[in-house]
Amino acid sequence: MYFLSWLSQLCRGLSRPIGRTAQPTWGSFSRSLALSSQRRIPEFNSFVARTNTCGELRSSHLGQEVTLCGWIQYRRQNIFLVLRDCHGLVQVVIPQDESAASVKKILCEAPLESVVQVSGTVISRPPGQENPKMPTGEIEIKVKTAELLNSCKKLPFEIKDFVKKTEALRLQYRYLDLRSFQMQYNLRLRSQVVMKMREYLCNLHGFVDIETPTLFKRTPGGAKEFLVPSREPGKFYSLPQSPQQFKQLLMVGGLDRYFQVARCYRDEGSRPDRQPEFTQIDIEMSFVDQTGIQSLIEGLLQYSWPSDKDPLVVPFPSMTFAEALATYGTDKPDTRFGMKIVDISNVFRHTEVRFLQDALSKPQGAVKAMCVREGANYLKKKDIESIRKFAADHFNEEVLPVFLKNKENWNSPVAKFILEKQRLELIRLMEIQEDDVVLLTAGEHKKACSLLGKLRLACADILEMNGMVLRDPALFSFLWVVDFPLFLPKEENPMELESAHHPFTAPHPGDIHLLYTEPEKVRSQHYDLVLNGSEIGGGSIRIHDAELQHYILGTLLKEDVKLLSHLLQALDYGAPPHGGIALGLDRLMCLITGAASIRDVIAFPKSFRGHDLMSNAPDSVSPQELKPYHIQVSWPADSEAERSSLNHSHHPES
Repeated sequence: MYFLSWLSQLCRGLSRPIGRTAQPTWGSFSRSLALSSQRRIPEFNSFVARTNTCGELRSSHLGQEVTLCGWIQYRRQNIFLVLRDCHGLVQVVIPQDESAASVKKILCEAPLESVVQVSGTVISRPPGQENPKMPTGEIEIKVKTAELLNSCKKLPFEIKDFVKKTEALRLQYRYLDLRSFQMQYNLRLRSQVVMKMREYLCNLHGFVDIETPTLFKRTPGGAKEFLVPSREPGKFYSLPQSPQQFKQLLMVGGLDRYFQVARCYRDEGSRPDRQPEFTQIDIEMSFVDQTGIQSLIEGLLQYSWPSDKDPLVVPFPSMTFAEALATYGTDKPDTRFGMKIVDISNVFRHTEVRFLQDALSKPQGAVKAMCVREGANYLKKKDIESIRKFAADHFNEEVLPVFLKNKENWNSPVAKFILEKQRLELIRLMEIQEDDVVLLTAGEHKKACSLLGKLRLACADILEMNGMVLRDPALFSFLWVVDFPLFLPKEENPMELESAHHPFTAPHPGDIHLLYTEPEKVRSQHYDLVLNGSEIGGGSIRIHDAELQHYILGTLLKEDVKLLSHLLQALDYGAPPHGGIALGLDRLMCLITGAASIRDVIAFPKSFRGHDLMSNAPDSVSPQELKPYHIQVSWPADSEAERSSLNHSHHPES
């Protein structure tokens, strides 16, 4: 019963026409693949041992002799079986007469998920037995010959999307997980989107696709890089965290317009929804400004956007970094819902509430609030307590719940001190309705906004868990965030500066004079593209003046300029003004498909801890294998057993 339910859902999907669809369909793939730029139909059956795919046969093929290859999806009463390939499903009739006993034996005894090749005639299904939910539902294959190409052993899990599997098991047997309908959809859609991006950039706008090295040298600042040992003692390559320097050098070389589907590497350890290796759509242009890059990306996404989603509307809205922080508490706001942060400092200039007075008396001190719509109906007392505990634990701040049009105040200590005039002003300022809850905090502006930004998302989670719909998964809300600061104070030493984006980002033309007096106030020509609360792209106009680049690297960031001598020298040899951007392909596809994790849109991803559970990488290497690289492992005291085991496994004679 479970299988029949799943099969009917799948077949219903296969019958959907192109257009806006709630779920992906295999049928839409074969159709959309046919819509290449030359409108040619792809030839799926050339070079292979079949005449047709399992998903393409219709009534128009009646009487044809066909050969199909695929996996046995399902078998019923040893009379019918469903054959599957990546293009769809077809029903096969198992012959019952004595003369075809050998064919029946093969098809009846082969385990499910075995690979078979069948040849036979396309016939109509008997009247009343057609399946309108299945594209191939009017026909079936009357088999004449069959060959078992490979038998399948007992599987660690069933190849059905409704069967729950742990992610660890899916990653361990990734080659089986890839057979699932959802993974097939995700990876094929990813391929289509990338192909459309290539068309847009190369064919329509004259970009050049150039591969850059993955063995490079260490770069100052930014994310940690993976080191690769060389055979020269003490010398290492580094895997680049992005092709940043190379693409700038390509502009110096006069390539004018570059792009690459680039592999990037970051040794950042265990981070949610991050991968040690990932893919960017990497772009750089000469003689361009910020507006030009943004228009290019809007056109690129609009052109490559999947046909089963609502078309994108451009241009995307834009917001400054300062405005995003003040309104949403983050530089990557989810603009699909409201609950904006409001500055209510002026309402409480003459308050008697001590902690509000203390906050307002300090530099950058402010009182901030956020209205949770219908919070009284959705937030339980325990939710408010966990919100207040989060604020105290992570921000060392107080958050107070206030009901301004409701009697209940959950013992909020500030409620009784709010004067009637202040209450009416807050209701007007924040457009408060009956049953709304106001979350109020006070402190340094950035800290208070960041806290409410975190609570905004936490409250959205709670409201949605309790039935309210806030973030429509079918809505794609793009936003440009601009005018970032060029520098930020270092966390470990706030008296020193680090790049907010990267050290090659150009300062805002109106702020260049501040570089030499108040560099912490300089805005940058850095822009981020945000989608539904996730940063999916970031870029900037670059510094093309060697002297300015040297000053920022050496004087302001205190980096070793010798590490970048090649770039500084190149900028001195007639570098054109240039800028670019990189889109995170994994994150973008994750949001487009609605996948739970970026691991669901990558063919062979790493686990949360950065491990390949299928091959057990990273793996140990014996001292003998390390010897040519002049490297010796320094083992922690508690790893002696592992060391002994390694030595034993690599030296059978010991």
